[in-house]
Amino acid sequence: MNQPFVYKTFTGKVKTMGDPDAKRPMDREWESAIFKTEKELPLTLTTTGLVGDQVADTKNHGGPEKALFAYPLRHYDYWKEDLELDSIGAGAMGENLSVTDMDETTVCIGDTYRLGDALIQVSQPRRPCWKPARRFRVLDFSLRIQNTGLTGWYFRVLQEGSIQSGIHLELIERPYPQWTIAECNDVMYHGKDDRERTAALASCALLAVNWKNTLEKRLQGHESSVEKRVYGPNQE
Repeated sequence: MNQPFVYKTFTGKVKTMGDPDAKRPMDREWESAIFKTEKELPLTLTTTGLVGDQVADTKNHGGPEKALFAYPLRHYDYWKEDLELDSIGAGAMGENLSVTDMDETTVCIGDTYRLGDALIQVSQPRRPCWKPARRFRVLDFSLRIQNTGLTGWYFRVLQEGSIQSGIHLELIERPYPQWTIAECNDVMYHGKDDRERTAALASCALLAVNWKNTLEKRLQGHESSVEKRVYGPNQE
């Protein structure tokens, strides 16, 4: 396998779009930083993300455990066919890193990479919210992202530094090879009745706290609905 590579880097500001008086949910006003711009020059990466990048929903996005969002470039071939949409491509998911030669089956929780002079560590898969669906006006798009496992993943930042596109990620450490992003997604979305796997994933020391909390609540008999997250205000 080739060494993982950063094809493009992206940052974006929060934008307000839509019509506050619209009757149709998909046409109403909304805020997001999902519309990001490619950056060719070096970017400064801090423990809370790239300088110049923003998130609209600070409760559910951003922060140290979600400092950097990566998404495999090759997934867009699937979405172009699935959505019958040629315009979808690198950056469309709101990712900071468009990557090649790595995906959910080859990336694991706790993987630590050298990127430029920064050190980053995989913290969790992305749990898609309703905003990709709003952007492309496909009501169940976020549910499709979840169910296919083509989610991408987040990094926390262990060492701040400068990063840029066109460089390789160097794998430094892999403490949990059993917990690929694909395996985590399978436990979260398709293995809800498997208490043994749920407990095992919840005990993974380098899994993000919010994922641990969700899994631990499941073990206590509390399972939250995905409706609000994947559909949100896109439907009545």
